[in-house]
Amino acid sequence: MSEYINRKLGIEDLENELIKLIKTYNKLRGAYLVVYAGAIGKQIPDIPLNMDDYYAIYDMLRGIESKKLDFYIETPGGSGEAAEEIGRFIRDKFENIVFVISGESKSAGTILALSGDEILMTRSGSLGPIDAQIRIGRTVGSAYDYMEWINEKKVEAQKNKMLNPFDATMVAQISPSELKGVYNSLEFAKDIVKEWISKYKFKDWTVTETRKIPVTDEMKRKKAEEIAKELTNHGRWRSHGRSLKIDDLESIGLRIKRLDEDETLAEIVYRIQTIIRLIFSSGTNYKIIATENDRLFKQAISAGMTRPHPRNEIDLLEIDVQCQKCGRSHKIYAKFVNKAQIDIDYKKKGIPPFPKDNKLICDCGFEMDLSGIQKDVESKTGKKIIR
Repeated sequence: MSEYINRKLGIEDLENELIKLIKTYNKLRGAYLVVYAGAIGKQIPDIPLNMDDYYAIYDMLRGIESKKLDFYIETPGGSGEAAEEIGRFIRDKFENIVFVISGESKSAGTILALSGDEILMTRSGSLGPIDAQIRIGRTVGSAYDYMEWINEKKVEAQKNKMLNPFDATMVAQISPSELKGVYNSLEFAKDIVKEWISKYKFKDWTVTETRKIPVTDEMKRKKAEEIAKELTNHGRWRSHGRSLKIDDLESIGLRIKRLDEDETLAEIVYRIQTIIRLIFSSGTNYKIIATENDRLFKQAISAGMTRPHPRNEIDLLEIDVQCQKCGRSHKIYAKFVNKAQIDIDYKKKGIPPFPKDNKLICDCGFEMDLSGIQKDVESKTGKKIIR
């Protein structure tokens, strides 16, 4: 981290460094690496894994000739359906798939990682429980916790021939379709994980370790079912956001390759992780999907409504930009005609022009990349910003 900070790399430099590391990784592993990362912690709805990510990954990988895919993933979770689509696509496309975990890959990210033949994990990496997060009324919660509560109330009602007034009121607000939806959401995660573990992660499991008994398909399915059950067991993990490390995962029967044992490869992966953190912390990028040939960096910026100037709405726009780090509001202007008087007027007001390099530095030191705002403004106005 300190090495990259001391080099004072800008956002574009960091992005180029990431591509360079991906190329180095590919040469070392003899595989084709895709990096997928969402900025965990930023309050942006698009950060979790979703179907747009599936389409982007599909487009980047559909023409690749390599049969070996390595998949670096960091995500807080997201759509189980998107994880399924990505998993089925890459399984149809590639013969061998390895997931690389050095940050957090939770919920739907864990489901996707279990579609691989192998998981490489650093000491800092973690997976998480796989139960779905569902919305009932105004709240979002764990499908496992919800079903557990429902089952407890069912037993209580059968035993006492009634429920207490509070529980009775709560249960009365649940429709049969909602209850069925909760059950299906929980079973969806289990079913897909059981299928993938049995088919891919256990494909080379031929004899048992201790008694050397031949492993049957039924034994593989049973063990995969046990693992899936444990990954949805909140009684064990206590939290949907729990970080499951290598020892936790091995304790439930998953085989994890310890990446730190390969110092050269681990160094590259840790650098990739560091570059991702720097890109997310020093700019407005919130999602990265990148290979050595393609890159998609999604950006977000806290900006007010782009307002036409009251005197000449076709000549310029005023823009309010809010710093994501300290919250300070910055006012800038973008002009679409080459009139020097505009610059003179706004200089008197103390309002700067849209920066030539698309970079606005707040007093707190945070650098905001305004490329997203530039594209949005030019798209909506049909005009190019003159700088």
